[in-house]
Amino acid sequence: MDPFDFIDDNDSEDSLLYNIVYCSRAAPGVGKAAVDKILQSAHRNNPAHSITGLLVFGGGIFFQWLEGPKASVTHLMDRIRVDGRHHDVVELTSGEEVRERMFPNWDMELVSVQDIRDVLSDAKESADDERSQQTLRRLIEELDSGKLADLGA
Repeated sequence: MDPFDFIDDNDSEDSLLYNIVYCSRAAPGVGKAAVDKILQSAHRNNPAHSITGLLVFGGGIFFQWLEGPKASVTHLMDRIRVDGRHHDVVELTSGEEVRERMFPNWDMELVSVQDIRDVLSDAKESADDERSQQTLRRLIEELDSGKLADLGA
C-alpha cells in the first residue's frame, strides 16, 4: 500500500489549520517515476482529507509542505516517515493555528527546485494574515541561509 493512500478517518474540517514542513533524502533509485506515483496518490487522496501543500524534489532531496486538519496531517506524516522511498526525515517546522491556507488550490503540487523560492515568495505576498506571512518568511530565510542547499545539488 502506498503511504499516501490512507484510510478515511472521517475527520471533519477543523477550525485550526495544522502544517508540517519536512525534508528527507531519497532512497537510491528514487526518481521521476516514484515522484509521479507520489503525486498521483496525493491528487487522489488529499482532497478527501482536506490536505493541501507542495512537494519539491531535486538533488536526491524531498522538501514538502503539508497543511490541513491536524489528525489528517499527522496521520499522513506518520505514514511518510516509514515510506521506504526516502530516509533521514527531518521535520523543519510544524504548528497549529487559525490562519489561511498557504496553498489552498493545491492538493499537492510539484515545484521545481529552481522555482521554490519564487513560489514561497508569491505565497507570502498573497497571504492576507500576518501569521502566514511570518511562517513563509521563516521558510525563505532557511532557504536563503543555505540550510536547504542540498535541494539544488
